[in-house]
Amino acid sequence: MDTQSYKTVSLNKGTVEKKWVVIDATGLALGRLASRVALVLRGKTKPGFTPNVDCGDNVIVVNAEKVTLGGKKMTNRVYVRYTGHPGGQRFTTPAEILRKRPAELVRRSVKGMLPKTRLGDKLINNLYVYAGPEHPHQAQNPTTITLKEI
Repeated sequence: MDTQSYKTVSLNKGTVEKKWVVIDATGLALGRLASRVALVLRGKTKPGFTPNVDCGDNVIVVNAEKVTLGGKKMTNRVYVRYTGHPGGQRFTTPAEILRKRPAELVRRSVKGMLPKTRLGDKLINNLYVYAGPEHPHQAQNPTTITLKEI
């Protein structure tokens, strides 16, 4: 038996091959979209996944303004943040965020599904979210994929 062919391969920063991927968010549920994007960002869809290395792809999400939420979540769900000052608790709904900055809603959902570590902080930088159908990353020759392909 050839033991050389059974070695476990651990990727590192130098051996990772990163691709660029475009996902169209038109009509997709926010949670389903975010969980799939988090998988691709983390690199779990690749055969050489290594948990402690940024081995995921760069993801471009277009049409973030056309994402959907089921039921009454658009108005009844409340996001809470705190400024750090007394009386600085702020409340917003997904409808307000979608109206003001549509890309922020998708980015916030994906960030919540990534690890809460230094690696997670690096992974979120590989996500590019745009409200409309255009993006400035044509030079990277991104491939378009759907959620079913992930």
